[in-house]
Amino acid sequence: MTDLQGIPRRLTDFASCAGCAGKLPAGELSKLVQGIARSSDPRLLVGTETADDAGVFQLNEAIALVQTVDFFPPVVDDPHIYGQIAAANALSDVYAMGGTPVTALNLAGFPDKDLPLSVLGSILEGSAVKCQEAGCAVVGGHTVRDTEIKFGLSVTGIVHPKEYWTNAGAQPGDVLVLFKPLGTGFVTTAARKQQCPADTLEAAIQSMTMLNRSAAEVCRSVGGIHAVTDVTGFGLAGHSYEMAQGSQVSLEISLTQLPLLPGVLELVRGQFFTRVRRSNRAYVEPGLQLVEPVDASLLEVFFDAQTSGGLLVSVAGEVAGTLIQKAKEAGCLAYAAIGTVLMRQEKAIIVKN
Repeated sequence: MTDLQGIPRRLTDFASCAGCAGKLPAGELSKLVQGIARSSDPRLLVGTETADDAGVFQLNEAIALVQTVDFFPPVVDDPHIYGQIAAANALSDVYAMGGTPVTALNLAGFPDKDLPLSVLGSILEGSAVKCQEAGCAVVGGHTVRDTEIKFGLSVTGIVHPKEYWTNAGAQPGDVLVLFKPLGTGFVTTAARKQQCPADTLEAAIQSMTMLNRSAAEVCRSVGGIHAVTDVTGFGLAGHSYEMAQGSQVSLEISLTQLPLLPGVLELVRGQFFTRVRRSNRAYVEPGLQLVEPVDASLLEVFFDAQTSGGLLVSVAGEVAGTLIQKAKEAGCLAYAAIGTVLMRQEKAIIVKN
């Protein structure tokens, strides 16, 4: 961790929405994107139609580019850890498409009148650690003055044009497997108010700084992967909804099977909610069916905005057990079979205990 002596204010003081990663409402964003004309270039394999994690653009018969960008305000006060989390979060989009990150550009907004530039240096160093772990070269970036801190990466990856994943291929009979535990929104909100138990915060940091590379490698080795997305600001609710809509299927999710960070339910009961939770619920609600009785606290976790969350994978039912076993052997952090894929029902998402 960084020596924080001499830093006049906490990093999360420079974030208007630290607990929700600064996300704008999913529904409003979806409407905006739908109104923008799609490129007619036939080499664009994946665009914005199904709200996927990254774009895919074919260069030749063997290589397609995977391109993404993500940045957000501080979710923790240690700048080095914040840089790691932001990098892991941005790199995750490439892993969710089945790609390999190759280059990255830093993007930063920084209040240099209020904080020493050494803080920005620690953020960049933290990011570099994760990029190096991913085998991804940092080739430059851009920084502007801002009243808030914002940091992230624009990442370019590569994938074979016939081997990329999307969030739109889930098939009836698939099993939904989730990597990484849920609850980072509650944890970072409580931590910002200095009311988060140390062990809970440490568990969240371990999860948020972990690359999704191993999870993607396990999925690739098993095969039978039909759809993948990573769970970030729109929460498990929003990202599963986009998978269901893009795949034209329904997802049945069991709340009691969700992997949780330790102590998260206590934070739920303490009402350490992110601001974006309401917009996540509003986004999903038209396509949501609740099978009563539903645990209210677990339902809040379902809507909770995540930072650097895990992969949500729709995998053929016959290989789901093998996937989970190989994930265990690879040391992947918290994974669980959380539901199944159904033929399209009246609602896109069916939630039960």
